Amino acid sequence: MGERSVSENENETTIRLLLVPLEDLVVFPNMNVTLTVDVGDEERVLLVPKHDGEYAKVGTVAEVTDRIRLPGGGRAVALNGLHRGVAGAAATDSQGQLFVDVDEHPDDEHVDGKLRELEREYRAVVEEILELRGDDGRIAAFVRSISDPGALADTSGYSPELTFEQKVRLLETVDVRERLELALELQRERLALMQVRKRIHDDVESGVEKQQREYILRRQLDSIRKELGEDEASVVEEYRQKIAEAEMPEKVLEQAERELSRLERMGDQTPEATVIRNYLDWLLAVPWGKRSEERLDPVYTREVLDRDHAGLDDVKDRIVEYIAVAKLRKERGIEEDKRSGAILTLIGPPGTGKTSIGESIARATGREFVRMSLGGIRDEAEIRGHRRTYIGALPGRLVRALRDAGTLNPVIMLDEVDKIGADWRGDPSSALLEVLDPAQNHSFRDHYLDIELDLSEVVFLATGNMTETIPGPLLDRMEVIRFDGYTTDEKVAIARGYLWPRQRERNGLREDEVSISDVALELGITEYTREAGVRQLERELGTILRKTATKIASDTVEVPVEIGHEQIREALGRQKVFRETAERTAVPGVATGLAATATGGDVLFIEATSHQNGDKLVLTGQLGDVMKESAQIALSSVRSLATRLGIDEDAFDDRSFHVHVPAGAIPKDGPSAGITMATALASLLTRRPVRHTVGMTGEITLQGRVLPIGGLKQKVLAAHAAGITDIIIPERNRADLTEIPEKVREDVTFHPVMSIDEVLAFALEEKPVESNVAL
Repeated sequence: MGERSVSENENETTIRLLLVPLEDLVVFPNMNVTLTVDVGDEERVLLVPKHDGEYAKVGTVAEVTDRIRLPGGGRAVALNGLHRGVAGAAATDSQGQLFVDVDEHPDDEHVDGKLRELEREYRAVVEEILELRGDDGRIAAFVRSISDPGALADTSGYSPELTFEQKVRLLETVDVRERLELALELQRERLALMQVRKRIHDDVESGVEKQQREYILRRQLDSIRKELGEDEASVVEEYRQKIAEAEMPEKVLEQAERELSRLERMGDQTPEATVIRNYLDWLLAVPWGKRSEERLDPVYTREVLDRDHAGLDDVKDRIVEYIAVAKLRKERGIEEDKRSGAILTLIGPPGTGKTSIGESIARATGREFVRMSLGGIRDEAEIRGHRRTYIGALPGRLVRALRDAGTLNPVIMLDEVDKIGADWRGDPSSALLEVLDPAQNHSFRDHYLDIELDLSEVVFLATGNMTETIPGPLLDRMEVIRFDGYTTDEKVAIARGYLWPRQRERNGLREDEVSISDVALELGITEYTREAGVRQLERELGTILRKTATKIASDTVEVPVEIGHEQIREALGRQKVFRETAERTAVPGVATGLAATATGGDVLFIEATSHQNGDKLVLTGQLGDVMKESAQIALSSVRSLATRLGIDEDAFDDRSFHVHVPAGAIPKDGPSAGITMATALASLLTRRPVRHTVGMTGEITLQGRVLPIGGLKQKVLAAHAAGITDIIIPERNRADLTEIPEKVREDVTFHPVMSIDEVLAFALEEKPVESNVAL
């Protein structure tokens, strides 16, 4: 035995022991091991782990419990680990054995509440690990029998999952609490890893079981199908019969039979079979050979359109013409021309009946009606479909529209065609080029079906609010019919014939319970709505009828109820729309212009003022570049006419001008306000107000010439609704006056002009007035 000395710490003693290196092996206290080493007569030794020539800082003091002689003369010893020991100074004896000074570190026997909590948590984690490993209970009982916390932590050394480095780290942790915390951390990591492995194993096992179960069930299903005569052969025969009855064109029939042969060869159990069956289902969903019996009666068609919609003569005339031509071709035996399809595009403000007239056209012609909303779509595949190589591929919207219609000659409405988007997935408007071209759409090819589809018999109706956002090549293929809005009289007729009965029925009222006069309808139109269409008007009528229905249901009024001025004011509140032309133009520097927008025509009041010190032209009101340039041209034109207008040349020196176009929150652009800006500036400089009955529109040049503009009908309707009786227009727009409704032409006097001189001569009052505007 070695020499022993007692250190200052009662639990630590120093002793000189023989060092026994353990190559890649860690022995913990309370472990029993047998090693083939010769320890001589030593009763105790220090077992130190060794790896790549490096020794651990802490070893295990072990006592020799038995010496064993092996066959062949070898020796072995049985050792029992006692406690930890820290190696100190080393020396070699005369026989070459290495002895070291060892500081013995038996575990501290003091146990507190925190340590007990760690013990319980450690046991729980170990028991969960043992449960995952399928322990029979003996190891769990062994762990439960250990009461010493240090010895409990050392049981982690038995774990085969811990690495050599982790075991050395655990051995070198002398403090019991720290050691137990480290052991708990290692066992938690081990538990997490085992749980993941268990989960993966269970998933794989369940997958295998599911496949085996499906296989057995499918075999049973095959047997049942054979007994019932519904096996794969019968499925193929069912498809073959449907294909024979579908009246497919020759090339389509060849494609269908080719795919059916593939299905028959590969069987019904392969993933590709599902793809083929879906393809055949879609191929059969197209209504080959099915057409609506078209009613070719122009008189009846006009009656239906007139019954459903007031006004809109342009589109009604075009549909009647299409029916009349088709009737003559059929009666005279002229062969059908696949390049003569009808593709109409209805452009106009919201609420003018563009979408609803599509249903009327379908009903008048005896065709089916399908509506496709294109607003906001960005994927070209929405039109042409996806190729079959993609998972979840589908045909495009046109094929689906034909399926929904059930015929090859429906009326298909492409709604909001001006709001199609585009991104990296493609440009849907480019895909529509083929669809909306009568010279090409008889051979439209969908990516999914990959066959030629004849769309020449389809009547396409596209709708939109403006043509500016429609790509040029697409617009070139369209026959554009403009919906420029309704006059007040037309709105009264629409409200009387359509909106009022519809809202009355929606609000649960009978015809004999409530009525309204045309005068009251006109009041609601002129003082509570400002729109080209009738949507807001219908909402206001709905409000009136809801409040009337409430009174009738509450027995606060007697039926029948007559809706007059008083009832409208009570239901709709204060007046919302005002005719303020006379008030706004009462001072010099304000002129009334006309504008066309995506929501219809509108009236603009252009204001001009000036101040000394400067030579700037300030423009406000969210004006676009074109409108800003028009203001600069207008100022230059007025300056060139200063002498003829009686304006002092010095009036422009050292003076800044400010032109403002209310409302400031709405963006504005375009050249048609040129003469209005020039008139406002001329009015400001001459102090002559603009006549309050006058509105104007026209582009101006530097020489003072007035150029033509677009959207005249919308602008005139807006001016008429605002109470304007004199409208100045460019001379070259005189021909467009034929589009103006006759009632408006009777109420409004038009003044075609060629130069700004003519505009100012008519628009300005003869005498100047005093003004607060500084000159």
